[in-house]
Amino acid sequence: MNWPNWEAFWAMGGYGLYVWGSVGAVLLFIVAELVGLALSRRALLDDIRHDIRSESHRTP
Repeated sequence: MNWPNWEAFWAMGGYGLYVWGSVGAVLLFIVAELVGLALSRRALLDDIRHDIRSESHRTP
């Protein structure tokens, strides 16, 4: 695949809207997945910290 200029590259032979729309959708989903993972990790670590604190305050 060799394009004579950048305009032809972005147009992708008339399929640029589909190609770049798909690339954008995939990137959006990847970012959403990373954000979701970060939020889940934060919630899990908060739960672990809470459990550790409640264990340390428990009397034998």
